Amino acid sequence: MTGGFHMWAQLAGKRVLVTAGGDGIGLEIARAFVIAGARVLVCDVQPESLERLAKELPEVHRCLADVSREADVAALFEQVDEKLGGLDVLVNNAGIAGPTGGIETLALADWERTLAVNLTGQFLCVRQAVPRLRVSGKGGNNPSIINLASVAGHLGMPGRAPYSASKWGVIGLTKTLAIELGRDGIRVNAILPGAVDGPRIRAVIAAKAKALGKPVEEMTEVYTSQSALGRMVTARDIANMALFAASELAANVTGQELVVDGHTQALS
Repeated sequence: MTGGFHMWAQLAGKRVLVTAGGDGIGLEIARAFVIAGARVLVCDVQPESLERLAKELPEVHRCLADVSREADVAALFEQVDEKLGGLDVLVNNAGIAGPTGGIETLALADWERTLAVNLTGQFLCVRQAVPRLRVSGKGGNNPSIINLASVAGHLGMPGRAPYSASKWGVIGLTKTLAIELGRDGIRVNAILPGAVDGPRIRAVIAAKAKALGKPVEEMTEVYTSQSALGRMVTARDIANMALFAASELAANVTGQELVVDGHTQALS
């Protein structure tokens, strides 16, 4: 976020909504847009995350919301209108890891919850965002939707069927919306992170190690060795791609899988 990126990407003053922006990737994306001069509203399901955010980035507007709940999303977009006065960029970041295990061990409730947050949540937010983005487009603001998917959205991921299925769904939603909304000047892209270093992936690795009866250290090595670069990516890497996707630099980029994974060819 150095070298004046924000000055030539023309993001200053953009009105941005980041779902699940209280910590992790969402927080890093929110921070990046703030540095670029954008006006940002963040929602999250964790009140304590929003409280920490208020101290770290007091200029960011905050709202408690579960994106899988239609009423919560409707109330969230009322806050978009009130706090931002419209919308230029929607970052559909909210997602959960879902259960780990062979398909026959998974509970229907866990499957449904994973799809509800990871896929239906994006649908609910997009449905509310589109009329607002159309208005933005008429003002020449290059509106866009950025859907967070995963490298598991174009590769199979054994032991993570609900998560992978939901992320493949995000890709299908993204490509379809890009066609649907192109005439309105609304661009729609997906970011596909690889393994992003942090507490969430560490928890997933621990769960996978337990399910397979392997040491955590061994499973961690599996995750890092899957990348051609031999390392996990960072939340900052994902935030950088989000800035690019929302900026004038990507004015003719839509319907794309923007992969940030160190070139991962298979998932274990």
